[in-house]
Amino acid sequence: MTEQPPVRTTTPRQVRPAGAPADTGIRQVRPKTEGWQQAKDETGRPLLQFASPKRGKPPVHLADLTHDERVAKLKELGLPGFRAKQLEKHYFTHYTSDAADMTDLPASGREELVAGMLPPLLTEVRRLETDRGDTIKFLWKLHDGALVESVLMRYPGRITLCVSSQAGCGMNCPFCATGQAGLTRNMSAGEIIEQIVRANALIAAGGLGGKKRDDHSLDRVSNIVFMGMGEPLANYARVMQAVRVMVDKEHGLGMSARGITVSTVGLVPAIKKLADEDIPVTFALSLHAPDDHLRDELIPVNSRWKVDEALDAARAYFDKTGRRVSIEYALIKDMNDHAWRADLLAEKLNARGRGWVHVNPIPLNPTPGSIWTASEVPVQNEFVRRLNDAGIPTTLRDTRGKEIDGACGQLVATEEDEAAAAVTPVG
Repeated sequence: MTEQPPVRTTTPRQVRPAGAPADTGIRQVRPKTEGWQQAKDETGRPLLQFASPKRGKPPVHLADLTHDERVAKLKELGLPGFRAKQLEKHYFTHYTSDAADMTDLPASGREELVAGMLPPLLTEVRRLETDRGDTIKFLWKLHDGALVESVLMRYPGRITLCVSSQAGCGMNCPFCATGQAGLTRNMSAGEIIEQIVRANALIAAGGLGGKKRDDHSLDRVSNIVFMGMGEPLANYARVMQAVRVMVDKEHGLGMSARGITVSTVGLVPAIKKLADEDIPVTFALSLHAPDDHLRDELIPVNSRWKVDEALDAARAYFDKTGRRVSIEYALIKDMNDHAWRADLLAEKLNARGRGWVHVNPIPLNPTPGSIWTASEVPVQNEFVRRLNDAGIPTTLRDTRGKEIDGACGQLVATEEDEAAAAVTPVG
């Protein structure tokens, strides 16, 4: 049965969300999928995929292992343990997996050693550029043919990489292109790290738009946002191994934990686990609605953990780490951008204290097959004004990469991508 477009009506009195004003004539669009069929379970609810489908695992890579595990593996191969540090320097500092570049390793057996410890994980299928070369979207093919994307962005004083943590996504949010095809599989820590290393290699070669004269930042990725394909906290162990490699100053990339943002649509048990990691990453909660009435439909995982549970876990993250939490909120015209929802969001955040949270509204980015659109500018401004006036620091976010379908919620492998990948050999 083909789903029909959403009907624009005033929310009926009997189903008016808690916190909503009496009937005002404000239009309320219900979350309906457009141009694709949302997967449902046997009860008719949107299907949630927390477990990764069984597929062939990627080869074990240096970045999948701790330093001690790397040393042990080399010793099993009959090689001295100090070779681990040499390989780490080549990969994490010089951004190379090419044995020909590693002249400090013995020529005899060098190719085999490098192939075993640094196997190829990502094959570049294509790249698209916008913003005069300051934004680049990569399409990568994994060893099993799965496709993922990452987006590299230069800003004044920093370079940000939006990384994928899963091929596809199992959270099934109807407004997000990535979730339309469901979850293909979890990515390994090595596959996550390889996105950064490949981006750093491109930057070092001068492949990202030039920085301004007064920009003295380093020419490498300084900020990571886990806002590419996938729900990071549904791939918890591998994401955290990747984060540990990112922040390891002696045996990894040596990045600042404060420059790493881990986002989630609200997997409450994993948020609590993240707070106990003792790694002060920035935590972002993709909320998109302050009331369960709408969020149940907009974010299917809300059927497991409600708005208040997610916000309580976010506040607990701040209490444990001292790191201010970000609330991500996609502004969708006539759906979640009502002024009363801004007021309700401010009320719920202030009820949990002051100074612990920052809200990042972002105009919805269009996706193929959807008629949903971003809020109108005056509506966006009013939403932001109400939050700021209530004492909630709020900043409307930049929508970089929209022209190349590289902005938030737009990352998805299209038919054109799949055709290009089909003729791209792995390796």
